[in-house]
Amino acid sequence: MRAFTLRSPLVELRAPDTSDVEAIVAACHDPETVRWTTVPTPYDRSDAEFFLDRIVDHGWATGREMTWGLRAPGSSELVGVVSVRTAGRDVGFWTAPAARGRGLMTEAVQLVVDWALGEGGLPEVRWEAHVGNVASAAVARRVGFRYLGAAPGLHPGRDGEHPLCWTARLGPDDDREPAPGWPAPLTGEFPGAASVGSRADAPVGPGDRPHVATPAPAPTPPPVPPTAPPETP
Repeated sequence: MRAFTLRSPLVELRAPDTSDVEAIVAACHDPETVRWTTVPTPYDRSDAEFFLDRIVDHGWATGREMTWGLRAPGSSELVGVVSVRTAGRDVGFWTAPAARGRGLMTEAVQLVVDWALGEGGLPEVRWEAHVGNVASAAVARRVGFRYLGAAPGLHPGRDGEHPLCWTARLGPDDDREPAPGWPAPLTGEFPGAASVGSRADAPVGPGDRPHVATPAPAPTPPPVPPTAPPETP
């Protein structure tokens, strides 16, 4: 599959490339991103290059994982990452600190979910984030995901274990209004909730390496535990 761009008046999503290495490294040094995702720590250029080669490029080529870099329309600056994996039918994302709290990731996830449930042909899209990641949950709730409860995550953490995660799903027939039933900490909606990440959070680093072998129709080269880009602190 060839990478393609998704756009709205608020955001532009296109595949990350080598020009984004510095932005990815900077975002993956953020304490909140480190806390809620499985990106390697410390994170350096080699991790970003691995992500671009083995996760982004390989994922698009095989159709196993479609990854987009989040940008403002007309800007070349990458301020987040969002991806969807076909095998697990799950979405993951992270947002750089300076871009949080502006609704950008909510818009981006909405675009990706619309594509996945439409042209992408997925019967559903799943979301998960470590228990306590309220920002990521805020994004999922606003997009319309239905909360399923807490369960061991699909993707292992840095220690190889599967952490307890909040989980949710969205089907093609679900309306997109925020659904009830989310954990107590989410009641009352938090207008400016930013998003650090979901899905053990994101496709950026070793955390995604082992999972790379799980995401698409078939696993991908597995080095470490899975990572994923976000929009949630």
